[in-house]
Amino acid sequence: MKYLPFACLLFAASPALAAPRPVLVEMFTSQSCSSCPPANALLLALAHQPGLNILPLSFDVTYWNDLGWHDSDSLDAATARQYWYASLSGSSEVYTPEAVVDGTAQMVGSNRAAVTAAIAAANTAGGVPVDITPGQTLTITIGAGHGAAQVMLFGYDPLHNTQVGGGENNGVMVTEVNVVRSITTLGNWQGAALTLHVPRPAGVHMAVILQTRTGDVLGVAYQ
Repeated sequence: MKYLPFACLLFAASPALAAPRPVLVEMFTSQSCSSCPPANALLLALAHQPGLNILPLSFDVTYWNDLGWHDSDSLDAATARQYWYASLSGSSEVYTPEAVVDGTAQMVGSNRAAVTAAIAAANTAGGVPVDITPGQTLTITIGAGHGAAQVMLFGYDPLHNTQVGGGENNGVMVTEVNVVRSITTLGNWQGAALTLHVPRPAGVHMAVILQTRTGDVLGVAYQ
C-alpha cells in the first residue's frame, strides 16, 4: 500500500496524448460535370459522419467552363492544384470527379469504398501543430518539427447550392460542401516554429495546410 500514492503521482504527471490531426479530403469537381453530383453527395455525407475526423474541401476546376456552363465557383488555382497532383503521380491527365486524400492517395471521387479506405489508412499521428487565431488579420502559428513544407491558406464557404442552367447538368441543383474560394501559398516552413500574420482570405471559413512538395500533409488547422 505504501507504493500506491507514488504510482498515482506518476500517472497524473504523464502527458496526455495529442489528438490526431484531421485527414485532408480534397474533391476536384465541376458544376458542369454530370458524374460529379454523386461525388459531391459523398463528400457532404462524409463531412457530417459522426466521429470521422476529416477536413473535406471542394475544388471547382475551370476546364469544364467552355462546355455549355461557366462554373461560378471555379478557380484557376484549383485547376493548377489538380495538375500538380497529377504530376506527382507521373501523369499530365486530370479528370472530374477526383478525390485526393491526405495529399497522396488519388482516386475517382464517387468511389465510396476507395475514399473511405484511404481516410482510414491515413497516418495522422505526430503531425506538426498548426493553429489559427481569427480576425481581419489572421495569426497562424506552426510548431517545430522535422522536414520542410509549404504553408497553404484556403478560404472556403460551408455550402453552395447552384441551379445549373446549361451543359451536362442543365436544370440540376448542384450541392457542394466546403467550397474553396481562395488558395494562397504563404511561404515555406523549414522545421522551426513559425508565426505568420496574414489578411483574412475570401470565404466564411479558413484552413491552413502544411504540405511537402511531394504531397504529404504534415499539419492541418481550420476555423
